[in-house]
Amino acid sequence: METAAELELVTDTLTIASAHLKREVALNLYLPKNVVNPATISLLLINDGQDMAVMEYDKILHDLYLQDAIHPILSVAITAGSERTQEYGVAKKKDYLGRGSKAGAYSKFIINELLPFISETYQVTQFKEIAFAGFSLGGLSALDMVWNNPEVFSRAGVFSGSLWWRSVDQHDGKYDDNKHRIMQQQIRKGAYAPGLKFFFECGKLDESGDRNNNGIIDSIDDTLDHIKELFAKGYGPEDIAYLELDEGKHDVPTWGLAMPAFLKWGWGK
Repeated sequence: METAAELELVTDTLTIASAHLKREVALNLYLPKNVVNPATISLLLINDGQDMAVMEYDKILHDLYLQDAIHPILSVAITAGSERTQEYGVAKKKDYLGRGSKAGAYSKFIINELLPFISETYQVTQFKEIAFAGFSLGGLSALDMVWNNPEVFSRAGVFSGSLWWRSVDQHDGKYDDNKHRIMQQQIRKGAYAPGLKFFFECGKLDESGDRNNNGIIDSIDDTLDHIKELFAKGYGPEDIAYLELDEGKHDVPTWGLAMPAFLKWGWGK
């Protein structure tokens, strides 16, 4: 087993040409070096990789390795493109404004291009497990990816997720929380997949919206409702973690504060 003294964090930057997205995709990578047994390495994909520098993700990882708090993780932070609101979302259904129209292509990029590229580049034939995390709309994208590909992924990290993503405008008279939140319906109509685990983070200052006037902001309501759907599907408390930050906002510093808890939840010793 690797110890803190043996593990070293190094960073790398790469670019992959995606046929599915028809663009170059920039990657920031955080690699644990001096790992004795490659089979102990997990892979974590992260949406909105351009935010990792602001978050000081490298320092977060370095400190956790120094504390010998987590097992080795190869983190691949994927920089969002100019069409972020089209590439992120739910692959099988666009929202009421047509956003997420390229989420299906993004899913194909991840599965068919990025994962093989990572395995070939770093000569890891099989990771211990593969997880996907993201923030805001990127969190919705990560959850959608994990939910629909349980044969590939085992964990999802959703920070201030855009779980409001809806098929009908909330100001439309026929809008119904229980019918028109796209990811909620996908979980409700989907099948239980053993082994999946989910981490959700919300801040009480994420937003001010309260569309049902129950005194709880929408982002928390949406997140808790999705957790209820997962429980109803058969997942238990051991499969789902929920972190609510009293002073948490919808911003990168808040997600950085929550990141160590997520990493220790997923790969803690």
